[in-house]
Amino acid sequence: MKSILRFLVIIALFFIMIIQKNALGKDTVISGFSNLSFSQQDTALVRSLVKKAIGLLGKSMLNPDSASAYIDSALTICKIQRIDIPAYLHLAHADLYSIRGDYSKSEEEAKKARDQAAADGEYMLMARAYLFLGRYNLKTGFFQESMDNFDKAIDLARQKGLKEISTRSLEGEADLLNTVGDLQGYRKKLQALIEEGYAEKDTLYVKLGLLKLGTLMGDKIRDFHLADSLLRDCIEISLITKDSFYTAYASANEGWNYYLKQNYDSAISYYKQSLRYSVPARYYGISSNSNGNLGTIYRDLQNYGLAIEYYNKAIQQAKIVDDWYGLSWIYQDISKLYISTRDTAKAYLNYVRYKEYNDSLVSRNNIQGLADARIRYEADAHNKEVTLLSLRLKNNRLLNIGFTVVILFMIAISWLIIRGSRLENKRRITEMNHRISEITQANLRQQMNPHFIFNTLNSIQYYMYQHDKLATNNYLTKFSSLMRKVLENSHFTSVPLRDELDALNLYLELECLRFKDKFEYKITVDEEIDQLLYKVPTMLIQPYVENSISHGLMPQKGKGLVVISLKLEKDHIVCTIEDNGIGRQASQELQTVKTNGHNSLGTKITASRLDLVNTLYGTSLKTVYTDLKNKSGEAVGTRVEIQIPIIA
Repeated sequence: MKSILRFLVIIALFFIMIIQKNALGKDTVISGFSNLSFSQQDTALVRSLVKKAIGLLGKSMLNPDSASAYIDSALTICKIQRIDIPAYLHLAHADLYSIRGDYSKSEEEAKKARDQAAADGEYMLMARAYLFLGRYNLKTGFFQESMDNFDKAIDLARQKGLKEISTRSLEGEADLLNTVGDLQGYRKKLQALIEEGYAEKDTLYVKLGLLKLGTLMGDKIRDFHLADSLLRDCIEISLITKDSFYTAYASANEGWNYYLKQNYDSAISYYKQSLRYSVPARYYGISSNSNGNLGTIYRDLQNYGLAIEYYNKAIQQAKIVDDWYGLSWIYQDISKLYISTRDTAKAYLNYVRYKEYNDSLVSRNNIQGLADARIRYEADAHNKEVTLLSLRLKNNRLLNIGFTVVILFMIAISWLIIRGSRLENKRRITEMNHRISEITQANLRQQMNPHFIFNTLNSIQYYMYQHDKLATNNYLTKFSSLMRKVLENSHFTSVPLRDELDALNLYLELECLRFKDKFEYKITVDEEIDQLLYKVPTMLIQPYVENSISHGLMPQKGKGLVVISLKLEKDHIVCTIEDNGIGRQASQELQTVKTNGHNSLGTKITASRLDLVNTLYGTSLKTVYTDLKNKSGEAVGTRVEIQIPIIA
């Protein structure tokens, strides 16, 4: 498609030129180009083509084929008519190569434009070439060369009285200093940019300088009063010039400045002012930021309903412009909100969304970083190649050796990059599988905790109906301690064994209260087990103990006993839960009558978790049930052995 378009443009142009030549002759005046000779007409046609190409490059940077057709046509005219390629055509060609990612040719064309403009005395084009080279060097990592080109552009602009060049150069130098982390230098360049903007009466660069400097002082250097003054000036000028973008942007940054000072009323006012200008103009990146920060402010003020309303608006607007960074921190702040309200399910859900967007953002930044590294590598390789080619004139032997070294170096780098990429992909896949397993395990914990809480709350309700205030208060005290312990442990996939046993002991105390000393319990731990050093999956033992109490001890008439013992094996801990209840067969028959075959949800979930742990850590641990019987063959209890993995 690209070659066809270029061919059609060139054929049409030359068809017109041939017709005009035959009709009017070479030295006559051409219609439509009054008072111009044929060579002057060619020059005007080349300029017209380049102007159209530049317009297309500005509008369709991702698809520069149409602009390429115009540039190629202009180059063809120059070649056939033997016209020197003008500086503006070289500069347009440099811009085209830059968009296509051919940075070595882009630099060559920009230097040709600079030299041609200097020869022709076209100082504005010469200054623009310096600007282009300054930006090119900044992108490719040649910072000193970038600063030199910007300085040359400023000197030329001041010598020849050129407009806009000084402000654009100062902006480039400010970006350079910010890139290398020189905040004080960045600050001085922004101040110079503001002064130059006022001197040239260029309000656009005045607003840009005020916005960037105010943001710097409000965020990194943290001078509240100076930041406030600069951002207010930016807002004032933007309102006068009716610039919705800078009004909205500066208002949002002013809101953040006040938020950091914890002046929430002023922060809210500025963020709402930002929304009044950003939403109608569809600046969704700014409006998403403003709505998100309003949500955070109202969260801090504990107005959670209004906070969620603003967060939802922020999410909708961020999705319109694919603002992954905004979506990342908004979901993180929402998660913190639900943590403060103790809604752990919603907190967890929003934290997962935060991690998804944050990981995607990190991945995209890594890809961009690799792209920037490739650009710098290619530019550096190009400079080295130029150096080697110049040395060829002096010593052909040294050139051959150098060229061989470069080739071998590039092959080695390519091999290392490919090998590193494969290893990185394998590592990321392993990490992803590990994280998926952890999230799945967390989901299983979330299923089990409500099951346990439901049973416990039924017991509290029972005491309340019995009007037993002392028992209710005692039960609630122990229940709150247990819930605190469960919530603390739920943040981790594994906890020290002591924390797990503390939670289990609290649970057993609650059950003893609930069933009024219907049973006794005993917990023994092998002396070889270091309860602080060894970690186990959270809430793994409790469901089996609950099953033993509910289905083994409660149905029997006498007083029950449940013994929990832990013994250290080679690579795992054996937890034995033994009761003197009615046995599994009698319990199943009883459950079939009562619940039509309903099975214990807690033990099912725990069995699933144990399978997941085996997958995650490459173990083959299991749960073993044993029916205890006396000499007559009658059931006298049940023993459950859980093989618990030791997690480092």
